Amino acid sequence: LMDALVSPRMAGLRVDFGLLLEPLGFIKVLEWIFSIFAFATCGGFQGETTLLVSCKGVVNKTVTAAFAYPFRLNTVLFSAPDPKRCGGTWTDVYLVGDFSSSVQFFVTLAVLVFIYCIAALVVYIGYKHVYQQNSKFPLTDLAVTVITAFLWVVSTFAWTKALADIKRATGASIIPGIESCKAPGTTCRFAFVTSMGTLNVSVVFGLLNMVLWGGNIWFVYKDTNLHNQSNRTSQSP
Repeated sequence: LMDALVSPRMAGLRVDFGLLLEPLGFIKVLEWIFSIFAFATCGGFQGETTLLVSCKGVVNKTVTAAFAYPFRLNTVLFSAPDPKRCGGTWTDVYLVGDFSSSVQFFVTLAVLVFIYCIAALVVYIGYKHVYQQNSKFPLTDLAVTVITAFLWVVSTFAWTKALADIKRATGASIIPGIESCKAPGTTCRFAFVTSMGTLNVSVVFGLLNMVLWGGNIWFVYKDTNLHNQSNRTSQSP
């Protein structure tokens, strides 16, 4: 009878912000904030690369290719210099590369982390007593933290490599690979490409998330039975 009376009470909502003042809760808030910046600085990017083309009847005509998240550059087409397409010497020119898998992995992880952090903070604030008295919650939190830290490492390095390739695929080095620019009487000069500063920032937040989740493993581990058992073992004669 006592168990029947105590269990509902134990599972009831008890708002307590005390855990947010401890490393376990404070780091979770930082992880939540940094996950927002990770996908916000990456998922909404839009840019374009621009060439200046001179050909038959055209002088320094601006030719652009607009690209955006998720960076399937092989589907991005440069605009034609003029309606006559340089007297028929200009053929459709596409950018090179599909980097959607790396960037979508990075953004999807950030979104899932954002959702998990909200759920974890709800438990920390409203069900701190349940979290601390039920060993399954800290163990589950530890497992998710270890896996997430690993995924941040993989996704951040994959996105860093993809970003470097995107910069090459939209920069001045693309001109030698454009066959239309090699046609007699046609010259192409690289003009500019949209700054990718926000994408660089997304990589920085990926690295910060790696550090946060890696460091948080210890603080979550301290709340588990694994840590308590190791302490008892080391203190026993």
